[in-house]
Amino acid sequence: MKVIEGGVTAAKGFEAAGVEANIKYQNRKDMALIYSTTPCQAAGTFTTNVVKAAPVLWDKDIVENSPFAQAVVVNAGVANAGTGVQGMAYCKEEADAASELLHIPQNAVLIGSTGVIGMQIPIDRIKEGIKLLAAAKADTLEAGHTAAEAIMTTDTHRKEIAVRFLVDGTEVTLGGMCKGSGMIHPNMCTMLSYITTDAAISKTLLQEALSASIQDSYNMVSVDGDTSTNDTCLVLANGLAGNPQITEKGEAYQAFCEALDYVNTYLAKQMAADGEGATALFEATVYHAATKQDARILAKSVISSNLSKAAIYGHDANGGRFLCALGYSGVHFNPDKVDLFIESKAGKIQIFQDGAALDYSEEEATKILSEPEVTVLADMKMGEETATAWGCDLTYDYVKINADYRS
Repeated sequence: MKVIEGGVTAAKGFEAAGVEANIKYQNRKDMALIYSTTPCQAAGTFTTNVVKAAPVLWDKDIVENSPFAQAVVVNAGVANAGTGVQGMAYCKEEADAASELLHIPQNAVLIGSTGVIGMQIPIDRIKEGIKLLAAAKADTLEAGHTAAEAIMTTDTHRKEIAVRFLVDGTEVTLGGMCKGSGMIHPNMCTMLSYITTDAAISKTLLQEALSASIQDSYNMVSVDGDTSTNDTCLVLANGLAGNPQITEKGEAYQAFCEALDYVNTYLAKQMAADGEGATALFEATVYHAATKQDARILAKSVISSNLSKAAIYGHDANGGRFLCALGYSGVHFNPDKVDLFIESKAGKIQIFQDGAALDYSEEEATKILSEPEVTVLADMKMGEETATAWGCDLTYDYVKINADYRS
């Protein structure tokens, strides 16, 4: 497997576009399209929030009941969440418009929205945007870039990646894009993430691969503890690579899963590092935990702690905060056995041993925590399982961004 340039247009048969539709923002792209020249197998994972946006409900139905999918239309600025029956009706209008312009069935059109909750989308501008997208779509890398830019809200940069790998001797490509910066604490997958591949794979295995992949990628990210109403991750596979269809687990399926995991993990870390107002990617690795689930819970508890996030922002090796976050995670362990370390490109030092603080150089600790990527490591001494979670520091700018997000 090798990383290549591009995102959602890297795989054969996929086109994309990003345009300015003036949904909420002025003078910036705010609508995106992903389109496959042939029908695709589709898989998806969605928010566990009881309050689900209309596009989430629409997409769940398409993934579960439609024979295939062929396009995704996404807008930024307005989430189409908390919009009741009218919100669902607008999803249908979007799908109808895309169906007519792209000459595909209405139930092959997936919908995505992100932005302010509780506002109805400006459907006339949305439909005009779909016209612009249909006219602009292309299979170029630049078209993929514009799509990745168009789904951003408070993101500071586009997030995309593509990889190439072999399946039964056939070259296969998988690429993706996502957006996410705030309201990030998923328990299913991610904010908005779209993966395209030219691999031939059965719908059953595609869904199984995605559902497994999110557990150690998107589900291990937290920026602010808020699980969005719109979280969606979709994978479209059109089979144009020409590999023998993957219909059972084996080497071919494993190769596909490794590529999918790589892309999803990369995108998850990109979102964590780009958390609203963030100055550092905050990583926590827990090892020697009793179970895999224990390791996941413990690691995510550390990066989700506001006090721990504030310590990272202040470059303060306040190990008591990390130990405290482990302690209230709900996982049983012996606190008198825990060792804690901090690490970055500037070095690594131990700050706790067997549950007690060590005498270490505060100057060295501050230097380590002043890097743009920092890691807290926790040795639980309870078993053999490991997990890593990703978050970011908590800064003054997070409050500024979210204090007037709607107005």
